[in-house]
Amino acid sequence: MMAAADAISIEPIRAEHVESFHRALDAVSRERKYLSFLEAPPLESVRAFVHDMIENGHPQFVAIVDDEVIGWCDIRRVSRETRAHCGTLGMGILPAYRDKRLGARLMRRTLDAARQCGLHRIELSVHGDNARAIALYEKIGFVHEGRSRNAVLIDGHYIDSLQMAVIFGD
Repeated sequence: MMAAADAISIEPIRAEHVESFHRALDAVSRERKYLSFLEAPPLESVRAFVHDMIENGHPQFVAIVDDEVIGWCDIRRVSRETRAHCGTLGMGILPAYRDKRLGARLMRRTLDAARQCGLHRIELSVHGDNARAIALYEKIGFVHEGRSRNAVLIDGHYIDSLQMAVIFGD
Protein backbone atom coordinates (compact mmCIF):
# COMPACT_ATOMS: atom_id res chain seq x y z
CA MET A 1 0.00 0.00 0.00
CA MET A 2 1.30 3.43 -0.96
CA ALA A 3 1.97 5.92 1.82
CA ALA A 4 0.61 9.42 1.53
CA ALA A 5 3.28 12.06 0.91
CA ASP A 6 2.85 13.35 4.47
CA ALA A 7 3.50 9.84 5.83
CA ILE A 8 6.99 9.93 4.31
CA SER A 9 9.56 11.28 6.74
CA ILE A 10 12.88 12.70 5.61
CA GLU A 11 15.64 12.33 8.15
CA PRO A 12 19.41 12.15 8.40
CA ILE A 13 20.67 8.65 7.74
CA ARG A 14 21.52 6.62 10.85
CA ALA A 15 23.41 3.36 11.31
CA GLU A 16 20.14 1.45 11.69
CA HIS A 17 19.12 2.51 8.16
CA VAL A 18 22.08 0.79 6.46
CA GLU A 19 20.41 -2.49 5.51
CA SER A 20 17.24 -0.80 4.27
CA PHE A 21 19.31 1.79 2.36
CA HIS A 22 21.28 -1.08 0.80
CA ARG A 23 18.02 -2.72 -0.36
CA ALA A 24 16.77 0.55 -1.89
CA LEU A 25 20.11 1.19 -3.60
CA ASP A 26 20.08 -2.34 -4.98
CA ALA A 27 16.50 -2.03 -6.27
CA VAL A 28 17.21 1.23 -8.12
CA SER A 29 20.54 -0.10 -9.42
CA ARG A 30 18.90 -3.23 -10.82
CA GLU A 31 16.56 -1.11 -12.94
CA ARG A 32 19.70 -0.55 -15.06
CA LYS A 33 18.54 2.93 -16.06
CA TYR A 34 19.42 5.63 -13.57
CA LEU A 35 22.55 4.82 -11.61
CA SER A 36 26.03 3.83 -12.67
CA PHE A 37 25.67 0.69 -10.55
CA LEU A 38 24.08 -2.45 -11.98
CA GLU A 39 23.56 -3.71 -8.43
CA ALA A 40 24.38 -2.32 -5.02
CA PRO A 41 27.90 -2.80 -3.72
CA PRO A 42 28.22 -5.45 -1.00
CA LEU A 43 26.41 -4.63 2.25
CA GLU A 44 29.67 -4.15 4.17
CA SER A 45 30.89 -1.60 1.58
CA VAL A 46 27.61 0.30 1.88
CA ARG A 47 27.86 0.13 5.67
CA ALA A 48 31.39 1.61 5.51
CA PHE A 49 30.17 4.35 3.14
CA VAL A 50 27.27 5.32 5.43
CA HIS A 51 29.43 5.28 8.56
CA ASP A 52 32.00 7.48 6.79
CA MET A 53 29.25 9.88 5.70
CA ILE A 54 27.95 10.13 9.29
CA GLU A 55 31.37 10.41 10.95
CA ASN A 56 32.58 13.11 8.54
CA GLY A 57 29.38 15.15 8.54
CA HIS A 58 28.57 14.65 4.86
CA PRO A 59 24.86 15.39 4.32
CA GLN A 60 22.89 12.20 3.67
CA PHE A 61 19.13 12.07 4.07
CA VAL A 62 16.73 9.19 3.60
CA ALA A 63 13.00 9.09 2.95
CA ILE A 64 11.36 6.60 5.29
CA VAL A 65 8.01 4.80 5.13
CA ASP A 66 7.22 2.16 7.76
CA ASP A 67 10.87 2.08 8.87
CA GLU A 68 12.06 1.32 5.32
CA VAL A 69 14.24 3.57 3.15
CA ILE A 70 12.34 4.40 -0.03
CA GLY A 71 14.67 7.14 -1.27
CA TRP A 72 17.91 8.95 -0.48
CA CYS A 73 20.00 11.97 -1.33
CA ASP A 74 23.59 12.46 -0.27
CA ILE A 75 26.38 14.94 -0.88
CA ARG A 76 29.95 13.85 -0.36
CA ARG A 77 32.54 16.59 0.10
CA VAL A 78 35.45 16.27 -2.33
CA SER A 79 38.51 15.20 -0.34
CA ARG A 80 41.17 17.12 -2.26
CA GLU A 81 42.04 20.34 -0.40
CA THR A 82 41.68 22.55 -3.48
CA ARG A 83 38.15 21.19 -4.06
CA ALA A 84 36.97 20.82 -0.47
CA HIS A 85 34.38 23.54 -1.10
CA CYS A 86 32.68 21.13 -3.56
CA GLY A 87 30.40 18.18 -3.01
CA THR A 88 29.05 15.46 -5.28
CA LEU A 89 25.34 14.66 -5.12
CA GLY A 90 23.82 11.22 -5.50
CA MET A 91 20.21 10.19 -5.10
CA GLY A 92 17.59 7.61 -5.89
CA ILE A 93 13.94 6.85 -5.22
CA LEU A 94 12.12 3.54 -5.42
CA PRO A 95 9.79 3.38 -8.46
CA ALA A 96 6.52 3.39 -6.50
CA TYR A 97 7.43 6.72 -4.88
CA ARG A 98 8.52 8.70 -7.95
CA ASP A 99 6.60 11.69 -9.34
CA LYS A 100 5.33 12.71 -5.89
CA ARG A 101 7.70 15.66 -5.26
CA LEU A 102 9.79 13.46 -3.00
CA GLY A 103 12.96 14.06 -5.02
CA ALA A 104 12.62 17.82 -4.59
CA ARG A 105 12.00 17.45 -0.84
CA LEU A 106 15.04 15.20 -0.43
CA MET A 107 17.28 17.46 -2.51
CA ARG A 108 16.26 20.68 -0.78
CA ARG A 109 16.87 19.18 2.65
CA THR A 110 20.26 17.80 1.61
CA LEU A 111 21.32 21.00 -0.17
CA ASP A 112 20.36 23.07 2.90
CA ALA A 113 22.56 20.82 5.04
CA ALA A 114 25.40 21.14 2.52
CA ARG A 115 25.15 24.92 2.62
CA GLN A 116 25.15 24.84 6.44
CA CYS A 117 28.32 22.75 6.54
CA GLY A 118 30.15 25.25 4.35
CA LEU A 119 29.98 23.73 0.89
CA HIS A 120 29.87 26.24 -1.97
CA ARG A 121 29.47 24.10 -5.11
CA ILE A 122 27.42 20.92 -5.57
CA GLU A 123 27.92 18.88 -8.72
CA LEU A 124 26.35 15.78 -10.17
CA SER A 125 26.33 13.53 -13.19
CA VAL A 126 23.07 12.33 -14.68
CA HIS A 127 22.37 9.97 -17.56
CA GLY A 128 21.49 12.07 -20.59
CA ASP A 129 18.30 10.04 -21.19
CA ASN A 130 16.94 10.61 -17.66
CA ALA A 131 14.57 13.45 -18.52
CA ARG A 132 12.71 13.27 -15.18
CA ALA A 133 15.88 13.78 -13.13
CA ILE A 134 17.25 16.46 -15.46
CA ALA A 135 14.00 18.44 -15.12
CA LEU A 136 14.15 18.13 -11.32
CA TYR A 137 17.77 19.27 -11.16
CA GLU A 138 17.02 22.27 -13.41
CA LYS A 139 13.99 23.17 -11.24
CA ILE A 140 16.17 23.08 -8.10
CA GLY A 141 18.71 25.41 -9.76
CA PHE A 142 21.38 23.15 -11.23
CA VAL A 143 22.85 24.34 -14.53
CA HIS A 144 24.33 22.26 -17.33
CA GLU A 145 28.12 22.37 -17.49
CA GLY A 146 29.01 19.61 -19.91
CA ARG A 147 28.29 16.34 -21.65
CA SER A 148 30.47 13.25 -21.69
CA ARG A 149 29.49 11.34 -24.80
CA ASN A 150 29.04 7.55 -24.49
CA ALA A 151 30.26 7.73 -20.88
CA VAL A 152 28.08 4.92 -19.56
CA LEU A 153 27.59 1.46 -21.08
CA ILE A 154 24.62 -0.60 -19.87
CA ASP A 155 23.50 -3.75 -21.65
CA GLY A 156 25.36 -2.80 -24.83
CA HIS A 157 23.77 0.67 -24.95
CA TYR A 158 25.95 3.80 -24.63
CA ILE A 159 24.51 6.69 -22.66
CA ASP A 160 25.83 10.23 -22.45
CA SER A 161 26.50 11.63 -18.99
CA LEU A 162 25.55 15.23 -18.28
CA GLN A 163 27.44 17.27 -15.72
CA MET A 164 25.40 19.79 -13.77
CA ALA A 165 26.16 22.00 -10.77
CA VAL A 166 24.67 24.56 -8.47
CA ILE A 167 26.74 27.21 -6.73
CA PHE A 168 25.38 28.71 -3.55
CA GLY A 169 25.12 32.46 -3.77
CA ASP A 170 24.73 32.53 -7.57
